[in-house]
Amino acid sequence: MFSRMERERKTVRKMITLYCRIKHRTKKGELCVSCRELHDYAMMRLKKCPFQEGKTTCGNCAIHCYKKDMRERIREVMRFAGPKMIGRHPIFALMHVLDGMRKRAVRK
Repeated sequence: MFSRMERERKTVRKMITLYCRIKHRTKKGELCVSCRELHDYAMMRLKKCPFQEGKTTCGNCAIHCYKKDMRERIREVMRFAGPKMIGRHPIFALMHVLDGMRKRAVRK
């Protein structure tokens, strides 16, 4: 199985791709410039997360490391793609919900 951080990266990537494909009508597997920017930013923030394997979901984290505009953009993506993930990527959706049940992140 995937490590916690690997799973988080894959989940975020799938959510952004799903959002971009439906909202911006991109081809399967492609991202528009705006979504590519958000994806790259999210991957960088995950790479620099101080909690790594002990992290909760970003929405439950005590440290908000996203810039304000990027945080709003990722929230929009999550609100749109989250419910659709259940039907399209049920394992990743379930694991994301379970990861979100962790109340506090733990530094590892």
